[in-house]
Amino acid sequence: MRVFVTGGSGFVGRAVVAALSARGDTAVVLSRDASRARQALGSHSGSVELVEGDPTAQGAWQAEVAGCDAVVNLAGESVSARRWNAQVRQILHDSRVDATREVVQAIAAAPAESRPRVLVSASGADYYAFEEDLGRGAADLPPEEVTEGAPAGSTFLGRLCRDWEAEAFEAEKLAVRVVVLRCGVVVGGEGGAIERWSRAFKWFAGGKLGNGRQWMSWVHLEDVVAAYLFAIDTPSLSGPANLVAPALTRNRDFARALGAALHRPSAIPTPAAALRLAVGDFADYLLHGRAVVPRALPRAGFEFRHGSLLEALRSR
Repeated sequence: MRVFVTGGSGFVGRAVVAALSARGDTAVVLSRDASRARQALGSHSGSVELVEGDPTAQGAWQAEVAGCDAVVNLAGESVSARRWNAQVRQILHDSRVDATREVVQAIAAAPAESRPRVLVSASGADYYAFEEDLGRGAADLPPEEVTEGAPAGSTFLGRLCRDWEAEAFEAEKLAVRVVVLRCGVVVGGEGGAIERWSRAFKWFAGGKLGNGRQWMSWVHLEDVVAAYLFAIDTPSLSGPANLVAPALTRNRDFARALGAALHRPSAIPTPAAALRLAVGDFADYLLHGRAVVPRALPRAGFEFRHGSLLEALRSR
């Protein structure tokens, strides 16, 4: 297969491109800087086709979508790399919403016989409302499981995910199957959000965030990659799918498991006030959660390989 990939030099994108190459597919990777993307892809860069262009703007790159069998849309600036302000929020929006719109326009511009059959687009578990907004976050109550049918939340990231997905689903009007993967916090591999949290544990200063009662939706990188390939290959799968491990985990339990995996204690919590001082508004997404569970992927036949959090963290 020929698979057009945006965001192919990012944390998840590199792993997806490597998996496509390993199974004999041709990854056509879009990047603003082809030389930097080649360096990021390392040994796999020789087996991919690099296309230079800005995914948020129209350009010659869009012609490369024609003749591809599938599109994997992973474009998007990191939500945690910089402290949020109005400018950063706009960048987060444009890098996802505008990029997805341009991808769909590229699909539309391709001759019908040359259009990709499937668009697999990234989204996030932050699509959903916080558990506190459902009235169940104040105590250790049984979780209200959040499945794919739950509505979008009213937070900034909730609205962003909603708009991001809406652009992807425009491709359905072109008779293209669309799968949107609402991903949790990714563990495994080199980098990612957990890598930054791990530094505190390595300095013997790690522990739960806030009161630690908030639910954390996590998934191992290997399962993320497998899910993207599964979504490409499985005609029965369409619409939104929660890409999170089946096991529900509170932040305090995640912190204990992370400490155990790193052979460090997990007894020093980060107070909510300190977290807000350090990362600003993004702290809300670290201090609040929701009990997201996968339904669409298992129903279509997907099997998660990493169901145990401790095992998943140890296999990083």
